[in-house]
Amino acid sequence: MPLNQLLEQTLDPGIASPANAGAMAMADSANGMIFLLITALGVLMAIVYIPIRLFLTVTARSRRLKLLQKIRRLREEIGSSLKTQ
Repeated sequence: MPLNQLLEQTLDPGIASPANAGAMAMADSANGMIFLLITALGVLMAIVYIPIRLFLTVTARSRRLKLLQKIRRLREEIGSSLKTQ
């Protein structure tokens, strides 16, 4: 058998034995399960990450706002005490 014919038969997807078909189905099933597992983990990470990120952002902004208000109050107190002297 010439080399070209052997390569064509090997690479031709139309020629598949039943054993190869079963192996391909198992491989497709395994690939599908891996895909679903990775997708589920990604969704789970997003479900956990988004509320935590929102909570940390809101609390950081409220802390920053409280700190700015405290600085303004202290400036006003210092300014009023300097004006009275």
